[in-house]
Amino acid sequence: MKKALWMVPVAAAGVAAARRAGATRHSDDRAGDRWLTVTVNRPTADVRQDGKLPDALQRLAEEIDVRVRPAPGDRGTELAARFKEPVSAVSTSVPGRLAGRDPRQELRRALRDAKALLEAGEVLRPDAPPTTRPTPGGKLIELLGRRSGGEGVL
Repeated sequence: MKKALWMVPVAAAGVAAARRAGATRHSDDRAGDRWLTVTVNRPTADVRQDGKLPDALQRLAEEIDVRVRPAPGDRGTELAARFKEPVSAVSTSVPGRLAGRDPRQELRRALRDAKALLEAGEVLRPDAPPTTRPTPGGKLIELLGRRSGGEGVL
């Protein structure tokens, strides 16, 4: 019982920190000026060859601004993208994100795919499910995996 008592203030502090971080994140999203960035372990010249975007970002080229610059500390290249037009609040709401209608999910996926293509030469995907029969834990993991696939985080 004594071991469980220390968890109450820790949980309360965690909830308060998450609320503060969430409020900051949502105010940044409303500005419509948020850059989504990945660091690619390649020289800048390899990232934007012949002035063209990586193939994964090319299909969104009309809708996004892309910025390519050296990463701090000579650690590769920063590849950043954002939408030219602000994203609607309805599509970025929690129901919109859970339903997969948030256009930022597609941009995040395109950035991850571009990074994988530039670094490894291919986008790696799992071949088969880890189990042959669905289990309750596996269903939960699948749900969380679908959610994180578009957002980048759970």
